[in-house]
Amino acid sequence: MQFHHHGYVSGDPRIQPAAGAGIDRPTELPDEVDVLIVGSGPAGMLLAAQMSQFPQVTTRLIEKRDGRLVLGQADGIQPRSVETFQAFGFADRITAEAYNIGWMNFWAPDPDAPDRIVRTTRTEDYALKISEFPHLIVNQARVLDYFAEAAAHGPARIVPDYGVEFLGLTVGDDDVEVRVRTIEGERTIRAKYLVGCDGARSGVRHAIGRTHVGAAAQHAWGVMDVLVETDFPDWRIKCAITAAAGAILHIPREGGYLSRMYIDLGEVAADDDHRVRQTPIEEIIRRANRILHPYSIDVKQVAWHSVYEVGHCVTDQFVDDLHNPRVFLTGDACHTHSAKAGQGMNVSMQDGFNLGWKLGHVLTGLAPAELLRTYDDERRPVAQQLIDFDREWSSLMARKPGEITDPDELSTYYLATAEFPSGFMTQYGPSRIVAADAAQDLASGFPIGKRFHSVEVVRVCDGNAVHLGHHAKADGRWRIYAFADAGGSALRAWADAARGIVERFTPADADLDAVFDVKVVYPGRWEDVADVPALFRPRSGPLGLTDHEKVFAAAPSAWTSADIFAERGIGADGAVVVVRPDQYVAHVLPLSQPEALERFLAGALRSPVPA
Repeated sequence: MQFHHHGYVSGDPRIQPAAGAGIDRPTELPDEVDVLIVGSGPAGMLLAAQMSQFPQVTTRLIEKRDGRLVLGQADGIQPRSVETFQAFGFADRITAEAYNIGWMNFWAPDPDAPDRIVRTTRTEDYALKISEFPHLIVNQARVLDYFAEAAAHGPARIVPDYGVEFLGLTVGDDDVEVRVRTIEGERTIRAKYLVGCDGARSGVRHAIGRTHVGAAAQHAWGVMDVLVETDFPDWRIKCAITAAAGAILHIPREGGYLSRMYIDLGEVAADDDHRVRQTPIEEIIRRANRILHPYSIDVKQVAWHSVYEVGHCVTDQFVDDLHNPRVFLTGDACHTHSAKAGQGMNVSMQDGFNLGWKLGHVLTGLAPAELLRTYDDERRPVAQQLIDFDREWSSLMARKPGEITDPDELSTYYLATAEFPSGFMTQYGPSRIVAADAAQDLASGFPIGKRFHSVEVVRVCDGNAVHLGHHAKADGRWRIYAFADAGGSALRAWADAARGIVERFTPADADLDAVFDVKVVYPGRWEDVADVPALFRPRSGPLGLTDHEKVFAAAPSAWTSADIFAERGIGADGAVVVVRPDQYVAHVLPLSQPEALERFLAGALRSPVPA
């Protein structure tokens, strides 16, 4: 963590100095804002945390609740989300309080006594096999707390405006008139852009005439967070249980005692009219005990419970206008599905991450408004992939014993599809911010359009081992990683040319690394690195201090065993890897073609940049 570049800091370095809209921020909602966020769920709070890094932009978040969420519905945190938390600065803290999923066990009817269940498979969880991040369980309310802290501690000092209800909107040529209700009454706010993060019954979605498309609910599940006494031997291990009496997905929760249970309530009749939602908690517990036989649970306390029907829907488009979007939909407002695959909160947060930096770039003049068209193009296909995956997983979970031909099918599917639920399968297609003509073979381990997969390297200034990707924060900046050639001559020539390119797209009054965080990785030992081009040791802040933490070496050291060149398929000629502010690889280029980097950035950003 670097924090003395603007002068000595003696307080909490996570609290950044207020700037722009964060200085003397009014407590009352202003009549005009740049960005208005409706809803303080995972997508909305992440978006607020990201927009807080753009203090030149006036952003407000309204929420009809009177205060913070107390009991969160979602709880599954996939590795990609933990990677995102790392960028926002709280991965370590939330991991410390969360439950880490190390195993998933599978139970099925005993062939010799079908009314009893037996453990059939023990499966190691997938998270740490495919990334350095764990698969966690933690209350959604705590996730929102951490994002709220990041938003409040960012330069724009964003905090939710609670007790404000969205009523409707009118989209104009240059802004959106938003009607809201506060304790004082109704009023209108003008926003350049509006983001609906207001859930499955989204008022924003309804107001712009967008509709959910997909299958109606056909199956009901009860869910409860409970404190129990039980003789079930796997109570603190995630389990998928299939029995003659139904199915349970059992997930231990954080804190050592709490667990969540999804209990199969069966098919929903066509004329049910949501009456299944009135199923009492006593009936849900009774069904759980029938499924668990010969084991049982004695429920001491129910922290939260609900009944939901599985439906799979994707909104027909995620914006009001594909050509000139002013209103955006995120999370449950534009995709709904079951909760059992642990995807809702995770995919919703990536919606917010995808959109936030784009709004920041457009509103600060770094990029043209056309950049915002990529939001629907990129996120709607991801939502459809989620629906397809969740439909299959839900169907497998809901099967009756007589429909199961292979007792290991569920565990096999769980592991075979691990990369998708973990959040690492997302791959954005070619656009103005994802190159179509990349030299992928120069860095085969950094696929274009997929998230930047970090590897440990050695920081040259101090010899410490660090994950290269963990050095990147959610501060709205692009990352450019230059992997040096064996001799270093190509790198030096590239750095000379690249400095002018970086300056072209950086405001004249800003630090050299204000828009692009440019780093270099040398193939040899850290002790042997010398004569580093000035581009990789820029001066920053009002004191003009040299940043020494942008130079790395790949060779194994006393503290590392991996070599990023070998791990990610980078050869002796080196490569340049361009990464977007939301951590997705945008381009791979040879060191010999700095002009190709300039052409790509000219299509993504604006030049000259307003000061």
